[in-house]
Amino acid sequence: MENRELIVGLDIGTTKICVIVGRKNEYGKLEVLGMGKAVSDGVDRGVVTNIDKTVHAIEKAVEEASEMADVDIVDVIVGIAGQHIQSKIQSGSIMRQPSDDEITIEDVKRLSGEMENILVPPGNTIIHVMPQDYTVDYEGGIKDPVGMSGARLEADFHIITAQTTAINNINRCVRRADLVSKQLILEPLASSLSVLSDEEKEAGVCLVDIGGGTTDIAIFYENIIRHTAVIPLGGNIITKDIKEGCMVMQNQAELLKTKFGKAITEEANPNEIVSIPGLRNRAPKEISIRNLASIIQARMEEIIEIVQNEIMQSGHYKKLAGGIVLTGGGSQLQFISQLFEYMTGLDTRIGYPNEHLGKSVLEEVKSPMYATSVGLVLAGFKDLDDRDELYKKRIANGQTAPRRKEPREVFTKDIFTSIKEKLKGIISDDIGDEQY
Repeated sequence: MENRELIVGLDIGTTKICVIVGRKNEYGKLEVLGMGKAVSDGVDRGVVTNIDKTVHAIEKAVEEASEMADVDIVDVIVGIAGQHIQSKIQSGSIMRQPSDDEITIEDVKRLSGEMENILVPPGNTIIHVMPQDYTVDYEGGIKDPVGMSGARLEADFHIITAQTTAINNINRCVRRADLVSKQLILEPLASSLSVLSDEEKEAGVCLVDIGGGTTDIAIFYENIIRHTAVIPLGGNIITKDIKEGCMVMQNQAELLKTKFGKAITEEANPNEIVSIPGLRNRAPKEISIRNLASIIQARMEEIIEIVQNEIMQSGHYKKLAGGIVLTGGGSQLQFISQLFEYMTGLDTRIGYPNEHLGKSVLEEVKSPMYATSVGLVLAGFKDLDDRDELYKKRIANGQTAPRRKEPREVFTKDIFTSIKEKLKGIISDDIGDEQY
């Protein structure tokens, strides 16, 4: 199979390495041709801690996806997360000459390019520079300045940085697996492409991606990314709490969480008991579902409080008409959306990557667990900022700015000149007739 129209996403997560091969169908939907996954033993909270184990897991996932899709995988789009991710708002400006010319796409790109060279803390690298609102000659609130007139172009940028060492380790793993990283994308931005609608991004929405090692946050308003954050708590910390609270094995704790776990204690039947095998030559252990729920709720409340604090710090709490969208493996806990609604006061739903998916033999890929993986593939077909996609179309059509209209005074002058000449001809004819 030819792979010139294929995009491959590589999600290096704390619990799993996932590779998805996809292409767009005739309706613009994503068709998943292959998927591979492997247990991620060399990653902790989104950060690579063991190169060899991570490379082995990547190779295993790539081989599985490659065989299923019947393609050779070389180029991949890689996701990055981890508590080392930081974001801030930075303002920038450029002066233009002459001031009466229209602002072009080149001007916008030049401003963004200068922001990519700003100073960041030692040991960090900029991975995303995303413009928010533009200002032209001190007139603010402009989303797209191309075509406007002005001498001074300013903008607020959402700058996302990552630890240079973490980036280098990811790239090293990708190279050792005989792959080429085409693009490095922050995972919550990728997830937003697969589970959020344009209407939600316009109205204001907070995406909460609950993974194994981290909980990622991305806030959108007026279709523009406004705030991102990574919380170093996820589903694995809940499993650890269950392991210690119920005194069971790690794999037993994970099964208890996924099969019987509830995020609200009151929703658990106090008389329901589950029996799990004991250690060698020991009796089975009985676990109360109510006690299990209380352990889960305590940790989930801590995570929700941190999410709530991030939303309040962003200044967009009262602007989130779209509420909260939960995704990731941790979003599959029973009653988790109700707990979010109760604690935050915002409407909450579970985000599934179904809207952008076409027909696929892999029903498993429609789970929130694979929202980031699907989003990475979508990122290969779509820009994170819709304005970039619009600019690319204009450049492809040989148009760097909207067509300029002729000055009104020249147009007016031409009309009066034409009328004057016609009147002059009529008067001359009348005079000539009288003389005759």
